[in-house]
Amino acid sequence: MSKLHHRAGTLGDRNDPVALTPDDVGWTYTGLRVLRLEAGESRTVHTGEFEAFILPLSGSCTVRVDGLTFELEGRETVFTRVTDFAYVPRDAEVELTTTHGIEVALPMARCTRRLEPKYGPADKVPVEVRGAGVATRQVTGFGVPGIWDHADKLNACELITPGGNWSSYPPHKHDEASDCEVVNEEIYYFRIADRDGITPSPRGFGMHRTYTADGALDENVAVRDGDVFLVPHGYHGPCIAAPGYAMYYLNVLAGPALDRSMSFCDDPDYSWVRSHWADEPLDPRCPVTSHEGRRE
Repeated sequence: MSKLHHRAGTLGDRNDPVALTPDDVGWTYTGLRVLRLEAGESRTVHTGEFEAFILPLSGSCTVRVDGLTFELEGRETVFTRVTDFAYVPRDAEVELTTTHGIEVALPMARCTRRLEPKYGPADKVPVEVRGAGVATRQVTGFGVPGIWDHADKLNACELITPGGNWSSYPPHKHDEASDCEVVNEEIYYFRIADRDGITPSPRGFGMHRTYTADGALDENVAVRDGDVFLVPHGYHGPCIAAPGYAMYYLNVLAGPALDRSMSFCDDPDYSWVRSHWADEPLDPRCPVTSHEGRRE
């Protein structure tokens, strides 16, 4: 298997399905944890040199940090609703408590500034429909610059790609400082819905591509529910959802730039596609969710 592609369960255990630090990867900034808490369980997390978002994937929780308490109203699954979230700073002791059980993601970035904890309500999270035709997808920009500016290095967003559609397209990169891009290390964390479009399941799958122009990196992999793909450099995209199986992924990005940015450059061979979207209809399945719930 590729050193960049990690199957579900290979980066952690039952209680911590994903435990990934920059040192594990051999880069500098970006990390991800996914935790599972049973009903009535509490867990204490020490952030150390990392800032993080507390992002419910399924279920709800209470977050206590620096004497503050945030009640996060979550969701049944990532395919049913946009969720509340919280920002927690480096050098913090964070207590997570859940009444009914929760699976929660902690996108992380190594940083130097310590900011205050902050609550992010779901009704303030923008949902954007991007692309057109079979490249229509939903982007939930809960932790991106210009929308959420309360972070030192950390950037994060969620995407939902309806079954049969393409996202992260045209392929793009952000591995050097230039007129159109900044350097960011990126993690893709995938969830794949079953036939009901709601319940994550190992039955469905999607495809992901990462490559460099010189061919030194050329990865084309099938991704399943819970998989992780690491993007240290190079163009990445498309992500393709198999027909009948919606795809979700959490993007986590961080890098050395003094000002947070998610700027990128398209692969010039494919950037022309954007100009044709104005003439194509949007897929009516998007947006899939909002803070009010799933769009039926």
